[in-house]
Amino acid sequence: MTISLTEGRLTFGFPADDIATQYDEWSFYRNQFNSCFGGTKAVDFVYVDARALWLIEVKDYRRHARTKIQDLGEEIAHKVRDTMAGLLAARANANDADEKRVARKATAKHLIRVVLHLEQPVKRSKLFPQVVDPTKLQLKLRQLLKPVDAHPRVVNRSSMPHDMRWTVTG
Repeated sequence: MTISLTEGRLTFGFPADDIATQYDEWSFYRNQFNSCFGGTKAVDFVYVDARALWLIEVKDYRRHARTKIQDLGEEIAHKVRDTMAGLLAARANANDADEKRVARKATAKHLIRVVLHLEQPVKRSKLFPQVVDPTKLQLKLRQLLKPVDAHPRVVNRSSMPHDMRWTVTG
């Protein structure tokens, strides 16, 4: 049995014995934390397994091109920073007992992993061009997130490493 979470057209299947949640939909994030500091950002999924806290952001550019002006690496770094702050605040102040429990387990981990799940058109075309070079983006994320995760990853459905215990379909 798995925990199934959906972001856009992608469905993620996480092992049922771990914790997986759609953090950007938490009531704590939406109703309490999001208005802090003039607004915050959030990664899509928080996943806690036996050894690590995984912060997972999902971007799917197969059908729609990126329209934001902000650099994608900087956007991900801000989401990671704000999510970590939100988890720490939820650990102490969340009203929902389950969100508080997940935040406690997440913030107790000594290893933090950052993953950008990036889907782009398989065939490059003028209509659906490749949005970013994953290699360059991974290098940028390493520079920005080094104190959090010295080895953040940029993956897609066909390049999932063995230590990522979840599946992606869609």
